[in-house]
Amino acid sequence: MLLLGLLLTSTVTPAHEAGPAVSTSASSTRASALIEALGRPAPARTAFAEARFMHMLERPLVVSGQLAWLGGDRLERRVEKPRLEIATITDGEVTQQREGKRPRHFSLKRAPQLQVLLDSFVALLSGDAERLQRAFVIQTSGHAAGAWSMTLTPRDPEVARTVASIVIDGFARESRCMETHEADGDVAVDLLGTLAGEMPAQPTPAALQTLCRGAP
Repeated sequence: MLLLGLLLTSTVTPAHEAGPAVSTSASSTRASALIEALGRPAPARTAFAEARFMHMLERPLVVSGQLAWLGGDRLERRVEKPRLEIATITDGEVTQQREGKRPRHFSLKRAPQLQVLLDSFVALLSGDAERLQRAFVIQTSGHAAGAWSMTLTPRDPEVARTVASIVIDGFARESRCMETHEADGDVAVDLLGTLAGEMPAQPTPAALQTLCRGAP
């Protein structure tokens, strides 16, 4: 997903403290129930296909492979097409391996605002609603037993300088798509699980939205 790409390419700047805890409103209660239902025991792996739409490029960048949550704060993103590339986060250390090149390492301590994004992604995978709500304003629509959508807006101003919002679409206990809107206007759409195999040869934002929000 785009998170690991951001961890590897973003400019490092100091972060503000995370936002205040959210109140226990009816909407946050619904969001909590949905997030908790999405939690999975580690290790958890899923196929993905990502199309990244950038203003500087006429065509989207498309990659595919496998995402893995290995427990705790350990994540792995294995790109298999168009070329092999593996990015991992383990114990606060980021490692990037590209075919034919030496591995690259750096500490998440250099990017505290991106540590918030990592914490939040792990919270989503593990079903930790309280941890996720500390970092994002969460809006949900739909029904937990059917089609639903969740929008995450960063509370931390420094995180918001990198990521404007993340929209996750799913059905029942499965996340089907993750759409990441960067602050500069670029967008990345990840198709997850069985939907990853349906990435069009020439994807467009409209075509991907139809896939993400259609019936499974």
